[in-house]
Amino acid sequence: MQTISRSEEQTAAIAARLARRLTPGHIVFLSGQLGAGKTFFIRAAARELGVSEPVTSPSFTLAQSYKGEVTVHHLDLYRLSAYSGDEDADLEPYFEPGAITFVEWPEPLADSFSPDVEVHMGHVSRISRSISITGGVDLKTVFEEPVADTGH
Repeated sequence: MQTISRSEEQTAAIAARLARRLTPGHIVFLSGQLGAGKTFFIRAAARELGVSEPVTSPSFTLAQSYKGEVTVHHLDLYRLSAYSGDEDADLEPYFEPGAITFVEWPEPLADSFSPDVEVHMGHVSRISRSISITGGVDLKTVFEEPVADTGH
């Protein structure tokens, strides 16, 4: 399923609706260009999952974990150029069945972990983004509900 988000509010609403369809154990891969809004999308999804602390990009730490209604793991693998599988032991804890795991720049994990949902984001304009979501959760209503256009 695909749409164009014309504001941060619309992107946050889409992320929140997706988050409501996720359950512990789900893995979400997010891909797209630098600055496409992947971290923003994860932040909005984490808020919907009850995370109240600041959600920041773990680009330099590789991973951050947050407690909400469910544990939320956020991995950013931008700096991980090659994943040999030897790092499985280091990354395994972030794919626990009791948590929801979001992975930005997931390409290094393609052969080791399978996502339940894939989100691809792209630049349309300075503030508009294309958002494509595919996967094994009920996605019909993620885009069904009208998204308010704030005109920003």
